[in-house]
Amino acid sequence: MTVDYQQLNGIALAYLGDAVYEPFIRQHMIELGYTKPTKLHHHATHYVSAKAQAALIERMQAEDVLTDTEVDVFKRGRNAKSHTSAKHTDVLTYRISTGFEAVFGYLQLTDQSDRIAALAHWCIEQVDEGRVSNVN
Repeated sequence: MTVDYQQLNGIALAYLGDAVYEPFIRQHMIELGYTKPTKLHHHATHYVSAKAQAALIERMQAEDVLTDTEVDVFKRGRNAKSHTSAKHTDVLTYRISTGFEAVFGYLQLTDQSDRIAALAHWCIEQVDEGRVSNVN
C-alpha cells in the first residue's frame, strides 16, 4: 500500500519523521563512544530535543538547505494542530520542531533515503561543530 504524503496531516508526517531521524542520532552516539544510558540520552538531546530540532530547521531555512517542497511540508507540520504539548519547551518551539520531523516523514514516504541521510548528517554536523547553540 502506498501512502500519499499530501493526504496526511503534519502531525502524522512528524510521527513518522521522528522515527526516521532518530536512528541516525543513535548510531552517531554509539560511534562517539557513548554507551551508558544516561550519557546516551544526555548527548542525544543536543540533536533530538524540540529546541535542537527547531534551531536546526531554522538554520536549514536560513542557508537554503531545503527544497521548496520540503519548506511547504515544514510549514504544514509547523502549523498542524496538536492535542499534546511539550513538557520542556514552549509551544512555538514545539510546533517548529514538529515541522522539522514532518520533513523527514515526507522524505520517508516519498522514498528519498539519500536525502534523509544527507539532511540527518547535515544536522549532526551542525551540532557537532557548534553551529547550532542553546539547544538544551
